[in-house]
Amino acid sequence: MNIPIAIAHPPAHFKLKALPITFLAIIFVALVCVSLMTVEVWRSWNARDIELRDTEIATSNLARALSQHADDTIKEADTVLVGVIERLEVEGTGGASLERLHKLLIQHIAELPQLNDLSIYDESGNWLVNARSGPIPVVNNSDRQYFQYHRSHSGRGPYIGPPIRSRSTGAWVVTVSRRFNHPDGSFAGLALGTINIDYFKTYYESFDIGRLGSIFLSLNDGTMLVRRPMMDDTIGKNLSNNPIYRDYASRSAAGTAVMKAGQDGVERLIAYRHLEKYPLFVTVARSKDEVLADWRADTYLHLFGAMLLTLALGLLGWRLIHQIQLRLLAETDLLRVQESLKTLNRHLEQLALQDSLTGIANRRQFDSALRDEFSRAMRTANSLALVMIDVDYFKQYNDFYGHLAGDECLRQISKVVEASKNRPGDLAARYGGEEMAVLLPDTNLAGAIAVAEKIRLAIYNLQIEHPNGPAGVVTISAGVDAFVPVRDGNIPFDLIQAADKALYAAKSAGRNRVCSSADLH
Repeated sequence: MNIPIAIAHPPAHFKLKALPITFLAIIFVALVCVSLMTVEVWRSWNARDIELRDTEIATSNLARALSQHADDTIKEADTVLVGVIERLEVEGTGGASLERLHKLLIQHIAELPQLNDLSIYDESGNWLVNARSGPIPVVNNSDRQYFQYHRSHSGRGPYIGPPIRSRSTGAWVVTVSRRFNHPDGSFAGLALGTINIDYFKTYYESFDIGRLGSIFLSLNDGTMLVRRPMMDDTIGKNLSNNPIYRDYASRSAAGTAVMKAGQDGVERLIAYRHLEKYPLFVTVARSKDEVLADWRADTYLHLFGAMLLTLALGLLGWRLIHQIQLRLLAETDLLRVQESLKTLNRHLEQLALQDSLTGIANRRQFDSALRDEFSRAMRTANSLALVMIDVDYFKQYNDFYGHLAGDECLRQISKVVEASKNRPGDLAARYGGEEMAVLLPDTNLAGAIAVAEKIRLAIYNLQIEHPNGPAGVVTISAGVDAFVPVRDGNIPFDLIQAADKALYAAKSAGRNRVCSSADLH
């Protein structure tokens, strides 16, 4: 004989307590923390890439600007030399010709701040004339590289020589020279322009490239002309063995690179660009550590915040378990406050339909009321009217008195508009900005015009001063429309559109007036 055995099942609340709540809470907090840290690491790394990319673009743009500046600087000096060569070959090197050239050179020196001197040498390297006052020094420059170059090369183009110290001023200069010939084509001498290296130095120092950044201006053979920071022992130094020249600048017209300097071990972002017209190139270098300094500080700050948030989540998890234990006790209190919450929700719902500035209905309540009244008017075949109101020259009022006075003005006007309601079904609302609307159920066009005119006069009689308005006081323009909605023939927007058109007509006709849709036909 089989005897049935009853198996007791644990109550539902026992099953709930038996669940591994602590374990689930730990897993939840761990997942949140891991997700938070993963997102933070991704954000930081992405920000680093963006910072480096933006710096690379900015450094490349700076190299472009500096190469253009060097091009223009040398071009100005070279243009002067072209004119001088033409005069020499046409007028010769006689006394009168050299006297005129002397005055011209002085004038050019005054006009071009980058020039240190302008000089003309004969075929033996003797000084014929320069851009300075007083007697010409007895100096022979046939030992200079630029002189030897032109004497041995028949080309008529400009020659940019390595940096030298000027024998007249002692300053470091960059030389730009051109050869001129005798009528038979033989070497007759050269015209020389010298550009102050300090001119480039001053210009380069105007850029923020950080403490460890640098700028080079070099000849295409690697000879350095100008360097920031400026060191006399680097002027004229050959960079042909420098990786940026050997591996990059000597092989392409422009580009960027990241490399670590052998001298100081600093890793730098480097942009280089060759000049378009002359055999020089510019190099701009930014320290990678300096570029990433702000990013690094921001990353540390965010990591510290993430750690604090992780700690907060751990405490929250512990608190969550404790709160679960108190859940049943809290249910009793929740029942007591349920009625209070309902009352509060009703109050909040009312606030959601009210404009916070003026206290009248807001756009949300207006749209809802318009839909309801439109449907009701369609069912009952009654007329529905709408008055659209706009404050005249309100922007000028705001600009003159300020936004606080403008808000007070809108509050006074809204009180007048609210007072215009004659029946419980009427609705006054702030439509947006300085525009208000009055919805008038069971009202024909004539009745709506009367309401609008009453509002206009009441606002005019407020006598709110408005120096920038034609009437001297704040006025309003109003557009009115009313019709009996027809099913499948009208939509609520038709009423708004018609009243808006009438409002536009009122404003176009001079403002401070009421226009209806009938005035548009």
